[in-house]
Amino acid sequence: MDRIIRVFLVDDHQVLLEGIRSLLMQAPGIEVAGIAVSANAALEAFQSSQPDVLLTDVQLPGMDGAALTREVKRLYPSVMVCALSMSGDRETIGKLLDAGATGYILKNTGQEELLQAIRTVARGELYFSDEVSAEMMRALASRKEQPVAPQPVLTSREIEIVRLIAKEFSNARIAEALFISERTVETHRKNIFRKTGTKSVVGLLKFAMEQNLL
Repeated sequence: MDRIIRVFLVDDHQVLLEGIRSLLMQAPGIEVAGIAVSANAALEAFQSSQPDVLLTDVQLPGMDGAALTREVKRLYPSVMVCALSMSGDRETIGKLLDAGATGYILKNTGQEELLQAIRTVARGELYFSDEVSAEMMRALASRKEQPVAPQPVLTSREIEIVRLIAKEFSNARIAEALFISERTVETHRKNIFRKTGTKSVVGLLKFAMEQNLL
């Protein structure tokens, strides 16, 4: 039996907060660990609630969603963060990714996509709404004519793996796609992180976008 995913919700709009809580309470395999209308209230409740996923609004009174994400990742590194926002502008997306979020969805998303996003980030994988992914690609396109620093030398196989990681492939799926062992994939991943100076999949994704590897 799959483990229950405990989700903590943060949004300063009470009606929306209650609506999402009601939805999650009816979703199989998901449990609401707690709710809060501000970042400070969330941090106070976090230790006792022990969530797996933080679903947070980006615009919050006082400490915003990016600052909350950064603090949660500092104090509770195992907690996965999915941002919830009215807009998907590249500056805001960048701030949340820099802070440690691995998911970013818009508030106009449907119920099924919201649940999919939560389950995906709970597995430690990336999830972005289609509109957010499109904005990230536009940001990438706008950088192509700008000079970039010389990139570390990655082998063709390492670049293949970076692209599959960006497509949210697990080690097992990468191994299957490239006809290599999972242990070999893990070795490649370690080398990729070392060469690029990144420490997480989010950091690697940003690096790959900046270096036009995707």
